[in-house]
Order: sequence, then structure tokens, then C-alpha cells
Amino acid sequence: MNKSLFTYKKSGVDINSADKFVNFISNISSKKRGKKKFTNIGGFGSITNIPKNITNPKIVACTDGVGTKIEIANLINKYDTIGIDLVAMSVNDLIVQGAKPLIFLDYISINKIDLSKLKSIIKGIIKGCNISDCELVGGETAEMPGTYEKGKFDIAGFAVGLVDKKKLLDKKKIKNNNIILAVPSSGLHSNGFSLVREIIKKKKINIKKNIFLKKELIKPTKIYVKEILNLINNNLVNGCANITGGGLEDNIKRIIPDNLCAEINLRKIKPLKIFRWIKKNNVSDYEMLKTFNCGVGFCLVIEKKNLNKISKYFAKGFKPYVIGKISKKKAKIKFHEKIQWL
Repeated sequence: MNKSLFTYKKSGVDINSADKFVNFISNISSKKRGKKKFTNIGGFGSITNIPKNITNPKIVACTDGVGTKIEIANLINKYDTIGIDLVAMSVNDLIVQGAKPLIFLDYISINKIDLSKLKSIIKGIIKGCNISDCELVGGETAEMPGTYEKGKFDIAGFAVGLVDKKKLLDKKKIKNNNIILAVPSSGLHSNGFSLVREIIKKKKINIKKNIFLKKELIKPTKIYVKEILNLINNNLVNGCANITGGGLEDNIKRIIPDNLCAEINLRKIKPLKIFRWIKKNNVSDYEMLKTFNCGVGFCLVIEKKNLNKISKYFAKGFKPYVIGKISKKKAKIKFHEKIQWL
């Protein structure tokens, strides 16, 4: 072979490694499906059936990533949970409108294919799909030398769900005197990590040696699919909001109808330990509320009469609790009192 010839491999892209990774995904996906043969992985497009029990289906689609939580995974060399985060960030948006997640696709771009790292990420994605009761039907892995630094990568996800028109959640269902419930988060989920990393950098904290931070910062995002769909199927919820980037204010405002207001009593919020730690590092209340979920991963808007029926659908540690109500005011959201950080 002429050593002077240019090849794709010499430029930094190894097609053979990529093929091995595709085969791994196909095999592990097939095992998760049991006797049902998985035939989509490796093709040009993915084919899936529309459930027959939905008489008037509406398609809902979402896409998202996990932000700079990837840098935490790189710091502690742990990649088996950010795949769960990736799925969660999309499917938790789908269920806000009442949709059941149906299919999921991933996109991974990396400096150089590292099979061990990629396999860990994919195992997390498949686990997230299993929790969400949806299928990983395909995706893309791009080896991009020169675009990322050594060892660096990014991931994105795309989810499609279906909802029957009769079950579609929209603003019209939210009424005056409805109450607002907070569903606890599992932690930071996948938002605010740039600020957290700045604190770690300024404080010169070694998170590899800090047991508390090492555990908390990589903790996967809670997937709310099963619980929320059960509530929707039993007509127990009028509206809901996934609390992601922008915190309580930006996300709750998105679902409130004109001339109605979400009045939130911040004193009722139960902040988790990780948020109390962040707050102690010279972060204002405004910044906390604008950047983080502060312990509220999801919000429900319900009729007061349904309050006692809802708790049974949630596991211990994620039981919803009242933080506010819907009233007739021009402002979309109004905060009362302050979060108690101690």
C-alpha cells in the first residue's frame, strides 16, 4: 500500500469503528425487545407502526440535548447516565401536551470514536427509552476530528409521540381556581451546569474527590412519562409544565391562558440539598429561580377535587404537593414570599 495516499482513516475518521458501534446498538436493542426482531438500526430511515387504539392521532415532536452536563461526565469519567438525561429532556416535553412517546433517535458527534464511551452512552439511552416505553429506532454517530478537542463530544435527541385529539392538553383546559402542584425533581436534571461549573472552577473544587458533588451532579433526570400519562388517561390533570431551562417562571408561563395567572407561594417549595449548596455560593434568589428547577422538576395544574387521587400515581420521594393556584389576573405568573433555603 502506498503510504503517501490520503485516506479517510488517516484524516481521523475510522469507518470500521463506526460499523462496530452500529452493530453493538443493533444487538443490544434487539435483546431489549425480546422476541421482536429489531430491523431499523443501520438502515437509511426508521419505520414504526402507529398504535391502532388512537382514533384521531396528533403527532408531537421534541428535540433537546443535555448541555454542559457532558463536561461533568468527562470530569468524572462516567457516561452511563447522560443517555437517560438525553431521553428525559425530550420525552418530558412530549407529555406536557399529553403525548405518549413512541420513537426516539439520537445524534452523537465526537472527536474520535471511543467504543467504550459510546457504548456506555447508548446503554443509558436505551434505559431511558425503556423507562419511557418508547423505542430507540435509529440515530447518527459522527466522527468529527478537528471540530472537538480530544475526548470531547456532544449528544442530541429527537422524540416523536402521539396523542388522541380528545386527550390533548392545551391552555383552554386550565381554569380559574385550579391548583398548582410541584412534582419533585431528582436534582439539577440537565440545566444550569455552566453556572455550577463556574462555581466549581472559582472554588477550585475537585469533584472527583467530593463525594456529594460527584453523586449529585451526574444524577440522571427524572423521567415523568408513566406517572403523567396515568393522570391524563384518568382525566386528573388540566395542564402541566416541564421545569427546564428558564426555571419555574419561564416554563409555567408557557401554559397559562390569557387573563389568568399562576400564583406561586415560593415558601412552599422544598429545595433539594444540591440547590441549597449552590445558593450558599453567592447566587441570588433571582438567579436560582431563573436558572434551576430548585427541586421542582414538573408542575401539574389540576382541579382541587382531584388532589387526593393523584398521590398514588407517584413513588416515594416524588409525591406532588401544592405550591399555588390559578387566579384571574393579567400577569401570567406571580411569586409570593421567598424560598426557604435552610
